Formats: sequence, C-alpha cells, structure tokens
Amino acid sequence: MKKLLTGFTLGLSLCLMQSAGYAQQASSNIEVRKMNPPNLSDAHLGKKILCYRPKYQEAPRLSIETTENKIIAHHYGHGGAGWSLGPGSAKQLVELLKGSEQAKSLTKETPITIIGAGVIGLYTAYMLEQQGYKHITVVAEKFNQMPSYYAGGTFSPEVRMKDRQQKTQKYNMAIESLRFYRSIAHQQHPIFKTGARTLPAYFQDTTESTLEPFVGDGILPHKPVVLDFGNGKTQSMVVYDDGLFIDVEGMMHQLTRYLKKNKVKFVKKKITAFSEIKDNVIINCSGLGARELVSDNEVIPAQGHLIMLKNQNPKDLEQLMVYLFEANAVNERGQKVIRVFYLFPKRSPKSAKNDVGVLGGTYVLGATPETPNEEEFDILVKNAKTFYGIKE
Repeated sequence: MKKLLTGFTLGLSLCLMQSAGYAQQASSNIEVRKMNPPNLSDAHLGKKILCYRPKYQEAPRLSIETTENKIIAHHYGHGGAGWSLGPGSAKQLVELLKGSEQAKSLTKETPITIIGAGVIGLYTAYMLEQQGYKHITVVAEKFNQMPSYYAGGTFSPEVRMKDRQQKTQKYNMAIESLRFYRSIAHQQHPIFKTGARTLPAYFQDTTESTLEPFVGDGILPHKPVVLDFGNGKTQSMVVYDDGLFIDVEGMMHQLTRYLKKNKVKFVKKKITAFSEIKDNVIINCSGLGARELVSDNEVIPAQGHLIMLKNQNPKDLEQLMVYLFEANAVNERGQKVIRVFYLFPKRSPKSAKNDVGVLGGTYVLGATPETPNEEEFDILVKNAKTFYGIKE
C-alpha cells in the first residue's frame, strides 16, 4: 500500500509538473502587442461632452398603434446602442409597419412623417426610401448637437439578457446592422463608401466583451493578448481583430445628403402632439422626447460623459479599447453608475489632423441636466491613467 501511495504521489507530482510546464508554454505563446498610451495630460484633453441616451427596458420600443385616427409606429429607446442597432432596428420597424393590421392599406405613395432626425430617424427614413416609399418627411426640433453625434462610434450591442423574445429581437437587429457596417468597411455597399472601418477591438475578457455573442455570425474568434505600454504597465486582454469603428458624424452627414438627394423632406419644427402632423402615418423616433410626446415614462435618460482628445499621434489610437472599471457603483446622489474606460479614434468635424480620440465613458441611469455629475470627468481620466499605468 505504501508503495502504491508513493507511486501515486510521484505520478501526481509528475502530472502537476507537466501541467505547469504546459501552462507556462501556453502562456509564453500569448501574443504581446506593444502600444503607446495616448497623451492624457491637461494640455491634451479637449472638449468635455455631457449627453443623454434614451433607454427603454432591455430592448428598444417597436410597436404600432392607432391614435387620433393616425397610424403611429413607435421606434425609440436604444440606450447607448443606437448606432450598433440602428440599421437592423429600422429594417425591423418598417417590416412591422408593413405587416400590421393598422397599415394594411399602406402603399408606396402613402405620405409618411418621421419625428426625430437622430440616427434612428435617419436610418428609418433610409429603409423606407430603399423600399420604394416616395413621400417621406423628417420633422425635428434640431438637426445637430444631438446624442447621435456624440456617440463614440463602435459596433458593440449588448444582447445578453433574460427575456428570450427581447434577446432574439435585439440579436436580429444587431446582425443586420453588423452586415450593413461590414459592407461599408469592405467597400461593398452600393451607396456608402465610407463611414465604417475595421479596427482591432480589445476587451478585458470574453465575459465583458459585447462581440463574443457574434463570433461565427460575422465576427472572428477572439485571441488572448498582452498589451505592453512601454512604461512597465501591461494588460491581459482579448482582441477581436475585425471590430468595427463607425464614423458617426460622417454617417449622419452621408445619410442626410442621400435622403435629401432622393427627395426626402426635412422640416425644422418641434412636435408636441401628433395632431400637428397632417400625414396619417407617423413614425415616432423622438427618443427621450417620447416622455413628453406620448407620456412614456418608461423611456429613461442614461447620462454619459465623454472627453475629446487633442494633440495626439493618430497612429497610437488605431484601436477600440474597452475596460469595465465599475459595474454597480452608486454616486453621492444615489444614482447607479456604470464606469467604463473606452478609447476610440473619433474625430470632431473639421478638427485638426492630430485632434483625434474620444475618452469615455459613463452610464448614469436616470440622471438629468439637473444632476450633471461633473465629477465623473475626473474619475474618467483617473481610470484611463490607471489602465495605461500613467503616473500623475
């Protein structure tokens, strides 16, 4: 028995030694990528941006109803995923409208008014135009300085949720959007030749990655990597080398130009009631405006903090970086805060060549202009410096 135990112990020890050797060998095979951190001194921090996204439950609101003898299609509440879901969401909404009992008499000649000129309103107009509808009007209080312009600009939808129906709906939106942006990035889209491009997307692990659910459906498998920032600081991450960066300002301008060229009307006006619109078919893409327009208190503002960078080396910012610092923080006002460090090569319109990069970001559910939470800007910079190992 003693010999048996001794043999077992020796064998186990050898196995553990071999396993350790294999683990060390596997670890040594992980790719190390050298990367220069961005400049984060005060002189390199530009405009601070405070914006509000319309959050509606776990998935956007897509529904059809009849109000005041008008057919109303609701299309809002994408939270921080307006750009990620926009093309697919708009396509779903148009199909829902066409197949609804309320709109069974809808023809390509039927006048349709869209309320809202953000990313969701413009993509909805685009999808209608693509399907041959000839009389489309976009009505909005303003056509610039909207949350759609302030977004970082990546394909990063969150589709992991408990409700199976909402999960399927949101996943299908995302897949359609992924195809749309990838066709632009690969120069295969028949209309848009710029506006999206492929960049490596880094996450701390697959659990926090928003791209992992799409592996095999348009996204290549992740790879483990170690990022070496050249200052003694390293980060173990996973990378998807075919992540998608969206030029949000460029896409907004392209969509607007295309729609105007194809006779879509744009009217600047604040709509406070559907009765102010003469058309009998209305698509409500009013975002947070739905709280007032249709008394929908289920659409909640999600406050975000971003900082534009300046005087950078553009080559150092050719990646999408995402790292979750705090998922369940609570600020001094009792508001739940998600603090994510992210860095994308976003540019402002007409910016100088080296003024590139956006530092984000926060997600403060229920915060309003009355509670701007401006201390989050300092926390944002502090987290970024911690990530890169930049000393104060």
